[in-house]
Amino acid sequence: MQKALNQRIGVKTDGMSEEEKTRWILNYCRAMSQEMAELTDSVPWKWWAKYQKFDEQNARVEVVDLFHFLISMAQVLGMDADDVFAAYVKKNEVNFKRQDTGYTQKDENDSKHI
Repeated sequence: MQKALNQRIGVKTDGMSEEEKTRWILNYCRAMSQEMAELTDSVPWKWWAKYQKFDEQNARVEVVDLFHFLISMAQVLGMDADDVFAAYVKKNEVNFKRQDTGYTQKDENDSKHI
C-alpha cells in the first residue's frame, strides 16, 4: 500500500541511485521529526498550560503517520515487510543480550549481522 501511495505522489523507491536514496532518507527523517512533534503535541507536555488534555485519538493517527514514513524509508533501503521483521527480531535479540550483560560498553559490531 505504501509503495502505491509513494508512486502516486511521485516517489519511486525502486532503482534509486545512492544520491536519491540519501535525499529520500533525509526527507523521511525530517518528515518523521515533524510527525514526532505532532505526536508530542497530542500529550499535555506544557506543565505551565492547564488547558491541555491528552488527545489519544490524534496520538494514534500520528503514530500511523510515523509508520507511513518509516515504511517508505525501509522501501528506499530495499527492505520489504519480511526483511523488516527479520531485522527487528535480530535487533531485539541484540537488545536483550545488551541488557543481560549490563550494556556497559558500546560495541558497534554486535549489530553487524542484522
